[in-house]
Amino acid sequence: MAALGGGQGLSASLSALRRLTTEITAVVTVADDGGSSGRLRTELGVLPPGDLRKALAALCGDDDWGRTWSEVIQQRFSGNGELHGHAVGNLLIVALWEKLGDPVAALDWVARLLNVQGRVLPMSAVPLDIEAEVRGHDPAHPCELSAVRGQASVAVTPGTVQSIRLLPEQPPAVPEAVAAVLEADWVVLGPGSWFTSVVPHLLVPDLAKALSATRARRLLTLNLAPQPGETEGFTPQRHLDVIADHAPDLAVDAILVDERAVTGGAFGVADLAGLEKAAARMGAELVLDRVAAADGTPRHDPELLAAAYDRIFRTHGRIGPWR
Repeated sequence: MAALGGGQGLSASLSALRRLTTEITAVVTVADDGGSSGRLRTELGVLPPGDLRKALAALCGDDDWGRTWSEVIQQRFSGNGELHGHAVGNLLIVALWEKLGDPVAALDWVARLLNVQGRVLPMSAVPLDIEAEVRGHDPAHPCELSAVRGQASVAVTPGTVQSIRLLPEQPPAVPEAVAAVLEADWVVLGPGSWFTSVVPHLLVPDLAKALSATRARRLLTLNLAPQPGETEGFTPQRHLDVIADHAPDLAVDAILVDERAVTGGAFGVADLAGLEKAAARMGAELVLDRVAAADGTPRHDPELLAAAYDRIFRTHGRIGPWR
């Protein structure tokens, strides 16, 4: 099983998937340039560790050891000094990177310490920047197209994101991440910040080729609501169009959508016929299910999401090694 994404969205899918299997490899975006990750990236020239840390925390064992370490690595320092805002896990990951000089080996060591059920990998071994083409980034010029650089800036733009690209262009993929996609039985993409956590995987050439070449079945999980700034005003169909625009050759087996989100929820009443057509153009079956948390917030409930994943996996094929 390979799960691709970043941030809270990837954490949600990992929290669900770990209820179904321990054979999980998370492939994580490395373009964050804000907060603690941005500071460490700027000061030390390392990969941004924050999304990798969140993925590790989501895969911690469900026992006292795992739960405790999950909380510890997510803990942030308070006060007014230089450590303010840094997450403990970020510093631990960076320390091992500096000691070992190998980002993959270092993450494997952290995973062993935390008793992680699975593996966490960066999608590239070099820090990446996201540059978006945004319409109306300057509210005084709502029709003007602007180039907005940096994940943190793209995430909060008041304009409408049209497309993104990665810098450097055609970045190298981590070989272990490519192997994980090629050897998986299922690849799960999304949910998450659409332009800054989900789409970037499709723009790393070797990873994109692996997504097309793999024998794995592919599942795309849609968000529960538009994201202020990044996808403000987007319909579910527009989310699919974005994927198709950035990866026109990508075929998907199933697309999971929360049924309440498209029947009067955060997206309003969706055009289900149009959504089904958009899914069909990607070769996918549209699957409506209940996966949102009961408190009304745009968060996936891990148990409901796991149950939905399980039904899709059983309907479309087994979970298990091809060999």
